[in-house]
Amino acid sequence: MIHKWLNKGKVTNILIPLISVFLGIIVGAIIMLFIGQNPFVGYSALLSGVFGDVYYFGEMLRMMTPLILAGLAVAFAFRTGLFNIGVEGQLIVGWLASVAVGILVDAPAIIHLPLAILAGALAGALWGFIPGFLKARFYVHEVIVTIMMNYVALYVSNYLIRTYLLAPGERTERISSSASLASPFLQSITDFSRLHYGFFIAIFACLILWFILWKTTLGFELRAVGYNKHASQYAGMNVNRNVILAMVISGGFAGLAGAMEGLGTYGYMSILAGFTGVGFNGIAVALLGANTSIGVFLAAALFGGLTVGAPNMQSQAGIPPELVSIVIALIIFFVASSYLIRLVINRLQKEGK
Repeated sequence: MIHKWLNKGKVTNILIPLISVFLGIIVGAIIMLFIGQNPFVGYSALLSGVFGDVYYFGEMLRMMTPLILAGLAVAFAFRTGLFNIGVEGQLIVGWLASVAVGILVDAPAIIHLPLAILAGALAGALWGFIPGFLKARFYVHEVIVTIMMNYVALYVSNYLIRTYLLAPGERTERISSSASLASPFLQSITDFSRLHYGFFIAIFACLILWFILWKTTLGFELRAVGYNKHASQYAGMNVNRNVILAMVISGGFAGLAGAMEGLGTYGYMSILAGFTGVGFNGIAVALLGANTSIGVFLAAALFGGLTVGAPNMQSQAGIPPELVSIVIALIIFFVASSYLIRLVINRLQKEGK
């Protein structure tokens, strides 16, 4: 019975991320023992740092918001046969565009807020269009272009802030209240954390990704082109258009992630000394989440919880917070080495026959 259960491909795909997380935690515990720390105390402090105080739980949900959207951006590209390494840059331009609209436009909230969110999504989509067009028209690999465009986004955004939007403190002015995603209600029930309405937008985006990919003709075409572009072209599909569209939609999700930071968490945009890291973490979230909406949501929850709980490990257990980064890296390693886990499962299957 067990071996028949293991034979199911979908169950195996669920097991791999779970086993990867388990192995990452186990190796993290071994490292704690190696440095003379008690892993039970360390992980207890980690959990306490997330669930022991409603403020930190609210911060975990807030941190999940851009991670979910960045993970969806990467997952959508993966599902369509593309590797979008430019989520970080698309997030940055989306952040800037949403904040710019939030500052410069004067309109009632019912117009201003959707307009600012849309500006972030469109900016990310435009940043995704460029590598998509180059891929479709000139066969330039999207990985190279998206990596380079991350740097272009970073430095162009800093230039635009310094030239047109600079306020004291090396940042922009604060956005108008009519463009803000801040929620006094959500803040009050989480002991005044920075949780905002963007969390619900991220959940809705998960449903949007699932619906587009699995319930529409467009999604079928996008996935088909990703699986085999030659067969798709033979079947009459417009391969170049679908490649561009996939990158545009992926960039739109990433731009939304930036808008959540600009309109929700901060209410402004600072001159960035380097990358935010959220876009790159989105790659790990998508990998751990097996490029599915529910998987991305759960992976973002895990990464958000680990990040928020890390300082508590240091304050309560004396364990360096960098250990959490090691655990995250180990989880990603085991996910990337999933063929080893599949090998073990296949061996169990053979022994059961």
